[in-house]
This record gives sequence, structure tokens and C-alpha cells, in this order.
Amino acid sequence: MTTASPNSLFGMGNPLLDICAVVDKDFLDKYALKPNDQILADDSHKALFEELAKKFNVEYHAGGATQNSIKIAQWMIQEPHNVGTFFGCIGKDKFGQILKQKAEEAHIDAHYYEQDEEPTGTCAACITGDNRSLVAHLAAANCYKKEKHLDLEENWMLVEKAKVYYIAGFFLTVSLESILKVAKHASENNKLFCLNLSAPFICQFFKDNLMQVMPYVDLLFGNETEASAFAKEQDFETKDIKEIAKKTQALPKVNKKRQRIVVFTQGNDDTVLASGDKTETFPVEKVDPKDIVDTNGAGDAFVGGFLSELVQEKSLDLCVRAGHYAGHVIIKQSGCTFPEKPDYK
Repeated sequence: MTTASPNSLFGMGNPLLDICAVVDKDFLDKYALKPNDQILADDSHKALFEELAKKFNVEYHAGGATQNSIKIAQWMIQEPHNVGTFFGCIGKDKFGQILKQKAEEAHIDAHYYEQDEEPTGTCAACITGDNRSLVAHLAAANCYKKEKHLDLEENWMLVEKAKVYYIAGFFLTVSLESILKVAKHASENNKLFCLNLSAPFICQFFKDNLMQVMPYVDLLFGNETEASAFAKEQDFETKDIKEIAKKTQALPKVNKKRQRIVVFTQGNDDTVLASGDKTETFPVEKVDPKDIVDTNGAGDAFVGGFLSELVQEKSLDLCVRAGHYAGHVIIKQSGCTFPEKPDYK
């Protein structure tokens, strides 16, 4: 059994401070938000952040999809610390300080590119029932620069130390060249590069960037809505999630030593895993609706749990099991937060 070593899991993405609140339907309607969605903020959402903080009871949590997943993986592994490395861009401000402090508390090795042109990014998590509508104001997160951070020798050394790489699709809107540099390194060294579809808008409006990275993807994550959006954009002509997984697996790939693995979650329905020539489904343990506090972060948690076993070279069914466990824990908590230790065997 391989155990995890420091810096063996590398993540790069948008570090955001989540501003979470339970809202009402009127609030969603006012800002034309769907109950369960992820979007980037535009001018029409300027007042949303202030109104959220004024009108509702808000909680602040360190967030950003990739950073959440790396933290959950570290939490599942527990020891040693700093198994997960994280790169992203923040502002030189109070929110940036909070993110640094939270990363340290979670025992991940975060190396932020800090700049003072833009403030630290935020994400409004507007919760209604067991739905969450996410509105991300990237700000500083959007300012990540390959040449100013990733290319620096001391940072690139951390990339080289890793065995497993994970980047959420959200980062495709920020720095395609950074993703490609990491993806090519993984491919050339037969290491595992993992990507998440992250949101329907990534599959639709950032399709070119996504498809430039896809040939390097060894493991693709997504949920059923993202999988459907992806299939539509790729003209797969099927709505069957298993079929979509198979067709995604068959897309062109650079590193021929590894066949692509595709994992699609479907909320409380079975998780679909396509690997080799078989497509399997794994049932999700049902949660009593009254125990669900907040589904924000459930997808990130699934990935984190999955990666915690993957980096230790465990079998794929164990990876899925750990993913389900982590997702299960997170939806009973507010935001992407977790108890002190996992109770996972």
C-alpha cells in the first residue's frame, strides 16, 4: 500500500471566500438566479453581495472548488500534513489573509500569487432548501499569471513533486496556459491529470479551452447536468449518462499508457464510473432530507474523497466509496466545512 507523501497531490484554481446564506425565492428571482447553478457575476449582480450580507444571516468559509477538494483530500488523509499543494491568486487584503489562515488550518501547502490590483475573489452561495446557487466574483482569482508564479523555479519544483494533479474546469476561464503546462508535464511523466467539468457554462462557453486540455485528461469528473451540457456541445446525440461517459472516454488522448477514466455523480442517484471497457454504477447511501444542511461543496467533497484514495494508489471502487463518504459528511455541514476527523474505515 502506498501512503500519501507531502506535496504528492497538486491543485490549481480560483481561491474564493464563500459568503453563504439561506435566501428566499424572491431573492433568486430578483437576480435571475436558478436554484441550482454556478455562474460568474456580471454587472447585474453588483448589489447582490451587499444585499446578501445586509438582509440574511451570512457565514464566511474559505472556498473555491479546487481548494475545497484539496482540503477535503487532506482531511481524509489526516497525516502527513501538506499532502496537498494549492496554487491560485488572491489580493493583499483581509479576505486574502483569511484564506491563507484557513489553508494553514487545513494543513494544505498553499502558495498564493498575491497582487494588489484586484481584491480577493468571493462567491455568493445562495441556499434554498437543498439547492445552492453560486455566483462567483473572481476578482483577484482571475489575475493568476503563469510567468509570475507557476514558472518560478521554487513553485515549479512543487509541481514536479506531485503524482496526481487536479484542476476544476472553472480555472479554464483564468489561465489556460498554466493548465496546459501542468497537464503536459503530467502526460510526459505518466502521472495522473484530473479535470472537472465544473459547470454547464464551462462546457458551453469555454468549449475551445476545455477541448485543448481534454487530450491530457486521465480522469474527468462531472455531475449529471454538466455531463448533459458537455454531451450536447460535443454532439454525442445521447442523454444517457453511461453512454456520455463512454463517449467521453473515447475522445482523443495524448498519453496512451493510461486510458481515460470518467466519473459522473448524480446527486443522490448512482455514481457512474467508466474505466477500461466497463461502465459501472455505484449506489449513493441515502441521506434523510432533514439531515441535509447545505449541498454547497458536495461535488468538491466527492472529488476530495476520491483523490485522497487515488493519491495512495487505491482501487477505483475504493476511491468512489471515499468520495461518497466525504460528500455525505459535507452536506450535513454548513459550507464546505467538516468535523475535526473523518470517521472513515
